[in-house]
Amino acid sequence: MNPPANPGHERMADRELVTSRVIAAPRARVWQAFTDPALLARWWGPAGFSNSFECFEPRAGGSWRFVMHGPDGVDYPNESVFTEVVDQQRIVFDHLSAPRFEMTLTFTDHGDRTALGWRQRFATAEDCRRIAPIAVPANEQNIDRLAALLHATA
Repeated sequence: MNPPANPGHERMADRELVTSRVIAAPRARVWQAFTDPALLARWWGPAGFSNSFECFEPRAGGSWRFVMHGPDGVDYPNESVFTEVVDQQRIVFDHLSAPRFEMTLTFTDHGDRTALGWRQRFATAEDCRRIAPIAVPANEQNIDRLAALLHATA
């Protein structure tokens, strides 16, 4: 058996958190919920969080700076840069604030619904293991909030 090709001998899968969900809305609406800052601010983040966006430029090289306001009153500054935006297909951004990761979102037609792919890639498997207990349920809550917004605005 050959060792993995990456430094540190980690498998890529050990550095990633991946989920997917079929959302009961057409791809154009799901895409809009990600690219319209007024909509995105309403659902982004785990349950109980709200957002204040400072800058949102969903294009390659564009910035995304915002503060997530936790239900406990703690503010969480976030900064990301978009590396790829393919209309109604894919969004990739580097989350520059701690914890650092690359996020890839994919949007695929699934009849009149949308298959949403959600992948966070961390620098190391250790970073992924450390963040997973928080990020995995938070990601699910995030997608729950997206689905609820799309249902409420149908």
